Amino acid sequence: MEIKIDTGDIKKKAGHLYKKLFCKLPKDVKKACKALSEEIKIIKDRDPAARSSLEVLFLYSGLHALLCYRLSNALYKKKRYTAARAVSQAARFFTGIEIHPGATIGRGLFIDHGSGVVIGETAEIGDNCTIYQGVTLGGTGKDVGKRHPTLGDNVMVGAGAKVLGPFKVGNNSKIAANAVVLEAVPEDSTAVGIPAKVVKRKGAKVNNCDLDQVHIPDPVAQEICKLRQEIIRLEKRLAELETK
Repeated sequence: MEIKIDTGDIKKKAGHLYKKLFCKLPKDVKKACKALSEEIKIIKDRDPAARSSLEVLFLYSGLHALLCYRLSNALYKKKRYTAARAVSQAARFFTGIEIHPGATIGRGLFIDHGSGVVIGETAEIGDNCTIYQGVTLGGTGKDVGKRHPTLGDNVMVGAGAKVLGPFKVGNNSKIAANAVVLEAVPEDSTAVGIPAKVVKRKGAKVNNCDLDQVHIPDPVAQEICKLRQEIIRLEKRLAELETK
């Protein structure tokens, strides 16, 4: 005897059941669920390695750190500082990502891989930014009050980059891997090197610079070159003195 199952009817009933249960949830819970769904979708859109929503939900440390930040930030705003830091430190232990509860983070932040990421207390991050592993949004130790950088919307910070100080990185800008940024970066720009310099703005090269994220200047080689030039200058000066 052949048994036919109406899959369409099952899906319809499941949909009704989901709506019925979802509608009974408190507004805050529904809002949180919607926000989580958006965060998962953003990660899936940006990361080609993400196979499914379940994989992102259970296995992506960047998402876990961000969820813990949302909780710690809510506690921080209620002046429950110790509880807020306890949550953030637990998140650091499990994910390797340290986000201070006092930081301000917009929607759609994607922390890819995440190990070694540090985001300071007064750092501000706009919407739809991407941060890779080893990034520091920190201070220089010379400022008080606002000590950490502000990232605009759609900013990408490459692996190992350090952005240090209370300045702004403009919307749609990119920071190259291992760059050390110590001053403001305009909108629609690419900053490369140590210390970082803007090499592209609005798609055009700046000062005919051929640098990119691969051909990053070697600071050690640059210093050796300066020393060599100084030695040559001193040798010439010594030769002049000996002839007198």
